[in-house]
Amino acid sequence: MKITVNWLLSVLFATLLPGILCLQKEMTIIIAPGGKDCFHENGLAGQMVDLEYQVIDGSHGDLDISFDLTDSSGRLIFADYKKSDNIHRYKLPQDTELTFCFNNEFSRMNSKTVFFEIIIEREDEDAGWSNFDILEGLSPEEFYDMKVQDIEDIIKRVRNNLTKARQFQDMLRSHEARDRNMAEENYFKVNAWSFFQIIIMLGVGFCQVVMVKSLFDTESKAHKLWSKM
Repeated sequence: MKITVNWLLSVLFATLLPGILCLQKEMTIIIAPGGKDCFHENGLAGQMVDLEYQVIDGSHGDLDISFDLTDSSGRLIFADYKKSDNIHRYKLPQDTELTFCFNNEFSRMNSKTVFFEIIIEREDEDAGWSNFDILEGLSPEEFYDMKVQDIEDIIKRVRNNLTKARQFQDMLRSHEARDRNMAEENYFKVNAWSFFQIIIMLGVGFCQVVMVKSLFDTESKAHKLWSKM
């Protein structure tokens, strides 16, 4: 019974521990025209920061946004100006509070819909395990029989593969949303341009009818105007 309980605890810690050591957030936000939205996250020295963003809708405008990432001292780490998407990776040299902002101040009429994902984790996945003795109290024979190291390796591989698969699915969804918005925007532009051309054609046709009619109506003002010309 002791082995069973300890084995269950080890599997539970092995499953939950990577989530504790890794921060992962994703969000879709709408930035108003002339607006700026900022977010804050804490990071520890030695951790890797992966941040990816993509503009998926521009409200009949360009798919672009400005981005900057700074630390707690105000030092600028990354800065992008009017980009549709980008990926940044940075290793923290010290404990700090990260501030990343999406800036739409250059656009006065169009709001921007931005999808972003931030991951903060240790560069060495095994670093966190050295601080936790999840099998404390087991004898060497029990440790050997359970092959805990093999279990940990399998769980880590499964966890990494699931995380990569989920990130890939999230990016596919953001690309799909962006493509759908672009298709709808092009559909709107085609309809607007077609409507404008129809109005012009009707106007030109009306003018032609009036001009031809005036040639045969000697009492009309248009005919007198043409006669003077």
